[in-house]
Amino acid sequence: MRILITNDDGINAPGLAVLTAIAEEIAGPKGEVWTVAPAFEQSGVGHCISYTHPMMILKLGPRRYAAEGSPADCVLAGLYDVLQGARPDLVLSGVNRGNNAAENALYSGTVGGAMEAALQGLPAIALSQFMGPQTEELDTPFEAARDHGTAVVRALLDRGIWDKGDYRIFYNVNFPPIAGDKVRGMKVSAQGYRTDTFFGVEPHVSPSGRKFLWITGGPQHHPTAPGTDVAVNLDGWISVTPMRADLTAHDVLDDLAGRLG
Repeated sequence: MRILITNDDGINAPGLAVLTAIAEEIAGPKGEVWTVAPAFEQSGVGHCISYTHPMMILKLGPRRYAAEGSPADCVLAGLYDVLQGARPDLVLSGVNRGNNAAENALYSGTVGGAMEAALQGLPAIALSQFMGPQTEELDTPFEAARDHGTAVVRALLDRGIWDKGDYRIFYNVNFPPIAGDKVRGMKVSAQGYRTDTFFGVEPHVSPSGRKFLWITGGPQHHPTAPGTDVAVNLDGWISVTPMRADLTAHDVLDDLAGRLG
């Protein structure tokens, strides 16, 4: 099996080393794992692509490349430059440091990389490690992802739904913020919504008198609705969320047509 991996925390991020180990186990001794990851951290860029300017790409070692771009850029670079059109069997993105559940998924470069792979017609999975007080006490905060990531990817490959529609399914996986031996298993769950968590800005004035704005986040450990991703993670489960890039609100199409008809 040929696997392409990327992330949004950057080529030197510890979560990428965890993902590399997962991918190598999935690919097997005769498989190939190719890495194309951002040269610098790209957290929060979502599904951004560098449409208006070029990006530099550098070979760091065998099957290992860094690109000055977003995770979606890295997927494109991997498919059409690094691999020279030899399509991978699977694209994995992560393992992100921090959860990409609930509304975080909309901003996530990790999810954006998997989304681009799905738009390119490839099976794709985004993987993220929820962080919290319990993970801070571990030798590696990625312990849950490290211990269970391979099993989750294999389960999805063997028993997951992989359609071939225009906006095909990809998967968003979040590991709970606990030790690996405390993980209760995995649950399929919808994307949740934190009603009290919003991004904002905090202004600061530099010594030169110029104003700068820092983006601020909200609390991450308030549960979402029962059975949705954050609630599942905080209860000790790995959340597995099937996603599509189609942003249409299908549930209101007929109603809106009637109102405007």
